[in-house]
Amino acid sequence: MTAPMPSDLETTLLPTVIAVLKTAGATLRERHTTYARGTSLAEIVRETHANDDAVLAVMREPLLKARPGSRWMEDELAGGALPSGEWWVVDPAEGNINHVHGMPDWAVTATLVRDNQPVLTVVHLPLTGDIYTATAGGGAHLNGDPLTVSAKDELGAALIGTGQARPGESTDTFRRIGASVTATLTAGLVVRVSVPATLQLIHVAAGRTDAFWQFSDVPSGLAAGALLVTEAGGTVTDLDGKPWTTGARDFLAAAPGIHTAALDVLSSI
Repeated sequence: MTAPMPSDLETTLLPTVIAVLKTAGATLRERHTTYARGTSLAEIVRETHANDDAVLAVMREPLLKARPGSRWMEDELAGGALPSGEWWVVDPAEGNINHVHGMPDWAVTATLVRDNQPVLTVVHLPLTGDIYTATAGGGAHLNGDPLTVSAKDELGAALIGTGQARPGESTDTFRRIGASVTATLTAGLVVRVSVPATLQLIHVAAGRTDAFWQFSDVPSGLAAGALLVTEAGGTVTDLDGKPWTTGARDFLAAAPGIHTAALDVLSSI
């Protein structure tokens, strides 16, 4: 069987995006401390904005130049579908709140979305140097090695994750999160609740965990992980079981063997 020819996304664009994210990651790494920065809400917000501004200054223009005609999603916390065409959906400090609090769980991400479907993504973890990549039809990789989702087929044996998409979610969303955690604690083995979403989804793509769900329409935290999980052989849908797009109101990524069972538990919440 002849291997498929690499697409232009893999041969031309992907190396450029990796290089841009390495530069961006170095900028964010230089700003990292092992202690929390800021005690008041105003101080914390100021620190997160400073992180974003510093990283965007070295990644925005190179990414737009690398893909002529592409556009930039301005508000990383905005929800809903994007207009047609190609868009960069970027989180310059994914897990920014962790970075500001001196923790190691943060990354830099860039995803090219075409007509509301992610087609290329790079997730760079500056503290470890790890680089997760995926292109539509080209598979998912960690430092060049292929990723494969979990082979589990029993929800009761599953390690499942969720988290909060953004500060200030509605009270109804908080209630749904609480109810869904209770339901999955009953149906699954262990539930992890943490942020950011991308750093949970790379574990689903790598087969280290088995599923992740979120009540969210914020694509900046989900697009990268959605493509990684899909290209690693996983199933990614909304909670109605429809294929996920950046316009979906909620999200479930899981190993194929437990996706239906997880969807049954979560879809009624």
